[in-house]
Amino acid sequence: MDSYQIRRELYNAASLYEGFDPADYKSYARSYDGQAYADYCYHGRWSRDFQVTLARSLHDHSVIESMQRFLEGYDPGQVVGVMGGHALRRCDVPFRQVAYISKHLTEKGKLMVSGGGPGAMEATHLGAWMAGRPDKDLDEAIRSLAFEADTFRDHDWLGSAFRVMDRYPRGPYESLGIPTWLYGQEPATPFATRIAKFYDNSIREDCILSVSVGGIVFTPGSAGTVQEIFQEAAQDHYVTCGVASPMAFLGKQFFCEDVPVYPFLEDMSIRGKYKNLLLSITDDPDEVISVILAFHPKFPQDNKQQ
Repeated sequence: MDSYQIRRELYNAASLYEGFDPADYKSYARSYDGQAYADYCYHGRWSRDFQVTLARSLHDHSVIESMQRFLEGYDPGQVVGVMGGHALRRCDVPFRQVAYISKHLTEKGKLMVSGGGPGAMEATHLGAWMAGRPDKDLDEAIRSLAFEADTFRDHDWLGSAFRVMDRYPRGPYESLGIPTWLYGQEPATPFATRIAKFYDNSIREDCILSVSVGGIVFTPGSAGTVQEIFQEAAQDHYVTCGVASPMAFLGKQFFCEDVPVYPFLEDMSIRGKYKNLLLSITDDPDEVISVILAFHPKFPQDNKQQ
């Protein structure tokens, strides 16, 4: 298998999981994604083989090009990111909250983006997948997923997602998942209609933050989520992407007490150590939706035209 092929278009569930049978979890090893991950591990995550590293770089470059072509169909302010933990279970309340936020933002014209893996990332794309349907259908889909496989460590995690997709066929809405083979032990969610999967995780993380001009929703997570919070704060401080975007935190106890990054950012912003931060925090998913919808980015060129 040529696992380093140049991509002319982004992956989707069909191309990434070609060869996978939802009724047989062991068939993942025969899928395109499974073989690519096995090859990635065989050659080494940080291979010293020039041919391998060059091929991976060319693959990732082609994915970036394909992603940029896809995003040309969206105003930058329409693109909204979600950051959160991969360990979030399907039965957890925040999973439903993230899916609800994503569903309703998608219905309002937003393109939802995440790291494309399990947990809060899967909830993001499940919500977008269920856009246009009643909320009760979303609840039923979540119950089904949680009953069959509550976490990505369960054998039927991937198969159960495909079965829900069959039960609720794809509508007219898109979402963009940006996973990586660095964390290949965490399968990419097939609910993302477009999948930009990278070998280089640093490029992947920068892409998620950079394209999410319409704002980022931060949900409880571990070290990776905290890292992304400060990456986004730095981007907004320096207006790296031409505009500072909202940082909407969901979970007061988590972000103020368990992992108290929010009071720190708020204090740094008040003292002028961080500039341009648009911070909000709540436990109410509807408030998160309101914060994102109220944001209308103005780029420097917009001011020149006035």
